[in-house]
Amino acid sequence: MATTRQFGPLRIAAAIPGAVEPALAVRDFGSHKGCRYKNVPAAPVAAPLVGATVLRTLIKFAAIVAGALALQCSAYAFGNSENAVVIPPPAQDEPAGNAHTETAVFAGGCFWGVQGVFQHVQGVQSAVSGYAGGLASTAHYDIVSGGNTGHAESVQVIFDPTKVSYGALLQIFFSVAHNPTELNRQGPDTGTQYRSAIFPTSAEQQKVAQAYIGQLDAEHSFHQPIATRIEKYAGFYPAESYHQNFLTVHPNYPYIVINDLPKIAQLKRLFPERYRDDPVLVATS
Repeated sequence: MATTRQFGPLRIAAAIPGAVEPALAVRDFGSHKGCRYKNVPAAPVAAPLVGATVLRTLIKFAAIVAGALALQCSAYAFGNSENAVVIPPPAQDEPAGNAHTETAVFAGGCFWGVQGVFQHVQGVQSAVSGYAGGLASTAHYDIVSGGNTGHAESVQVIFDPTKVSYGALLQIFFSVAHNPTELNRQGPDTGTQYRSAIFPTSAEQQKVAQAYIGQLDAEHSFHQPIATRIEKYAGFYPAESYHQNFLTVHPNYPYIVINDLPKIAQLKRLFPERYRDDPVLVATS
């Protein structure tokens, strides 16, 4: 795709090998409000102009492209994916049962990468990008990006607890999927919609999550205190279809390459027994 970033008043479509379709645009670097899609501006087309005038137009456009690409590379440098942290499993987990379906909801920054991680976990039946923490009426990307809805970009994980426990998912969430010590941000993305949060769907999940955060803080598993909030679950709202399976569909997208593909590699390295090569994808129209 021709990808678009916004640098103040400058928007530029940069043709990058392996990038996304022209109908899409990339994250907004100026405000870091996330994966905001905008129409991609077309390159200036010179009407039948002659000689030097055409040349000056092309040189000017090339200079704008080069400058914007330099800014893009600089901006991406601020969002490099952090290394995973090796942490112990939860000392307390849900008791084993006979149920084969359970739902968990996690928020850990941009949902592209979090969804991608859980789609590669054995025992996960579905991982859907969406919104949690706010009202149904505001569960739309353009509104959530304002940061005032109470929503967090989240992922609903449906899993088989006989194959992977809730505690095991928490361990992956804290170790690989995101950095739980960042407050209201993840990497290059800032705002409450990128906060670290867990939305327990049962009292047992809440007990396990609270105990695990206490355990990790007590053991100083991270260099800073955990900022993850445990919030009341009041519903999950799937995100727009163009956000689903984004990591799998656009593996060469610069944001994905820098921020999210390393998470998949770290999942495979740290949790080889949990890793599945073929992701569980969301069916989209």
